[in-house]
Amino acid sequence: MRLFKRRTAPAQADQGARPVVDPCLGDPAARALRDWLTQRNWPAARDFLLTVTDPDDRSFYIGVCAEVDGVQDWIEQWIAAEPYSTLPLLVRGAHGVYWAWEARGAARASQTSQEQFREFFRRLKMAENCLDEVVERDPTDATAWSFLVTSGMGRQVDRAEVERRFAGAIRQHPWHQRAHTAMLQYLCRKWYGSHEEMFAFARQAAARSPAGSPLAALVADAHIEYWLDLPSGDDAKYMSQPEVVAELNAAANHSVRHPAFQRRPGWPAVHNTFAFAFACAGAWREAAEQFDIIGDQLTEWPWRYFRNEGVAAFLELREDAYRNRSR
Repeated sequence: MRLFKRRTAPAQADQGARPVVDPCLGDPAARALRDWLTQRNWPAARDFLLTVTDPDDRSFYIGVCAEVDGVQDWIEQWIAAEPYSTLPLLVRGAHGVYWAWEARGAARASQTSQEQFREFFRRLKMAENCLDEVVERDPTDATAWSFLVTSGMGRQVDRAEVERRFAGAIRQHPWHQRAHTAMLQYLCRKWYGSHEEMFAFARQAAARSPAGSPLAALVADAHIEYWLDLPSGDDAKYMSQPEVVAELNAAANHSVRHPAFQRRPGWPAVHNTFAFAFACAGAWREAAEQFDIIGDQLTEWPWRYFRNEGVAAFLELREDAYRNRSR
């Protein structure tokens, strides 16, 4: 759901045995959950989701549900079968947010048609109706609040309302990863904030987070978003500045390199963020360290920021990192 600018793709890329973006990030339970929803086996999906109690784990698995194609075609069956449960409403609302961005596409607003925008807002309204009902019936549902931050960004709600939604999530879990990531996007200059607000939010969240928390990766997110907003040439100069590299290393030390960091569901996403940031900075040794951990478990973001086809960018930058890691 992030907007990105497309960079020039390489003329030709190696097409043999390439890794692919896995929406489940190598998590076997997520793969099973995705299969159940594809098969419209909502009882199995429900039984699994009810066992997930960690707020970030639950948010990850609801995110997996949200990305399954065709959920909107049958989810009413689950809602009708369990009218007193907020879970099917949560799944429908989260899926609706992804479904809305699918209608809008990833282009800038100036390149998006009015028909796309109409469908985008229609789907977002449906999603918000579901998510609003979830938090009305269960105000402790941090996942629903976090998706409301993203939907609010799309529906252009005012700052106070978005902050209220973010507060609803962190009131239940102060370090909620999805809520913080969504709020950072809201504060980007390309949406409704500024570079200054974005960096202040990222740095404050990282500083307050416990050792080993993935929230320190917000600092890398912020630098990537700033890099994205710079002209070609200036972006590489910015990322390679010693103070930027030092801040990236400090964030990695507080999160993915810290002994307290845990490989919870969705863990490759944080390493992908650092790998991309270090590679863009030309910090090849640090980038190679992250690529070693990732293996072939790449994510769509942020690699799509660098090339039209994210896998090609991942492979190119990984090759550069391994070739230059000893420098």
